[in-house]
Amino acid sequence: MTARTKVKQALSEGKPGSECLVKGWVRSVRTGKGVCFIQLNDGSSLAGLQVVAEPDLANFNEVCALGTGAAIAVTGLLQESPAAGQALELKAARVEVVGGADESYPMQKKRHSFEFLRTIAHLRLRSNTFGAVFRVRSSLAQEVHRFFAERGFLYVHTPIITANDCEGAGELFRVTTLDLAKPPLVNGSVDFSQDFFSRATGLTVSGQLEGELFAQAFSDIYTFGPTFRAENSNTARHAAEFWMIEPEMAFADLNDDADLAESFLKRLCSHALENCAEDMQFFNTQIDKGLIERIQAVANASFARMEYGEAIERLKKAPVSFQFPVEWGLDLQSEHERYLTEQVVGGPVFILNYPKEIKAFYMRQNDDGKTVAAMDLLVPKVGEIIGGSQREERLDRLTARMQETGIDPESLSWYLDSRRWGTTPHAGFGLGFERLIMYLTGMENIRDVIPFPRTPRHAEF
Repeated sequence: MTARTKVKQALSEGKPGSECLVKGWVRSVRTGKGVCFIQLNDGSSLAGLQVVAEPDLANFNEVCALGTGAAIAVTGLLQESPAAGQALELKAARVEVVGGADESYPMQKKRHSFEFLRTIAHLRLRSNTFGAVFRVRSSLAQEVHRFFAERGFLYVHTPIITANDCEGAGELFRVTTLDLAKPPLVNGSVDFSQDFFSRATGLTVSGQLEGELFAQAFSDIYTFGPTFRAENSNTARHAAEFWMIEPEMAFADLNDDADLAESFLKRLCSHALENCAEDMQFFNTQIDKGLIERIQAVANASFARMEYGEAIERLKKAPVSFQFPVEWGLDLQSEHERYLTEQVVGGPVFILNYPKEIKAFYMRQNDDGKTVAAMDLLVPKVGEIIGGSQREERLDRLTARMQETGIDPESLSWYLDSRRWGTTPHAGFGLGFERLIMYLTGMENIRDVIPFPRTPRHAEF
């Protein structure tokens, strides 16, 4: 029995005259005088394999009547193709219809809008664009693990259900088994002591705090898992469920953190260009002209570093008007970030040491009393892509900062324990995996780089 060959393998390794069994889905059918051409794709590559069926085929008429989307298995001989753009085609000796598809199949051979395709997210995967997106996503996920494994980082699975809100923004999805129609009450408020975990819990917004605990035992660790934000936002950059990569390093400062972030992003850029070349060329041609040149520039760049204060001064002197105000103490908006990376630096840049009032409680306070050791990595076209900081390792400073920001230190006593016994300088960052994929593919909506997007009022499939 002939073993199945993937289309990618047939196209790259196949030899004329060799027998081949391929299985996949019909992208198109063209019939001519005494011949039928089927474009077959199995998801292994952007390119499909042309199958040539002739009247000597036992079920020739059935094959000619195949609809787009049908699943078939084809056995035949590879042969040189006279058609332009393809070296090989498959002369069919046997075609088995595994699963038919009628004319109601919504993925017909024409361009569909991304908005329409989101309504059929279970089928959009069979299109060229989404085939390319999810092959790149898979390859990058594997490269993330290789990068950290080569550096001796421990991979940690941090909790998805948690009782803490890492960012303090109150955007947790509630996890409960209580009867929502008749929840137990105490003094008019829900009594979570009767809930499954005997306390209020939610879906995690970050694995960082738990990651810090592991760093205090294993030195270098990373998390890579799903995170959730109950933020009622419908922008092209926000989703309620997304994946985060969060390394944490003990005995490390802000400069070490930036060094790791630079090496990491360069590695992923190079990987996409070298190992996903066919799909990247598709994105460069069909989605974002100039993409490959821009990614190559980042892969080869030396990342600049700029103090927040200097960034504010540069923005104030900019010969352009911004929609949002520019003042020391205000956070940078996307328009500011893009101006700095595209116009001032002309490449990637780290902005360092932000005002403490606009950053999270766990960031290390600098000696000036005004700023914290925070960093954001800005890249052309998108602005911020990585955010990180050196963490506050001093128990007294961290406790005071928590009280200042309205966080009860007792609620994070386990977190403070890591500062009580054997505390070390440590630092880490977070990279939203979907933001990375958007950047490397040129796709402009986060809904189009995650398999089944979760956004306000949308949780289909």
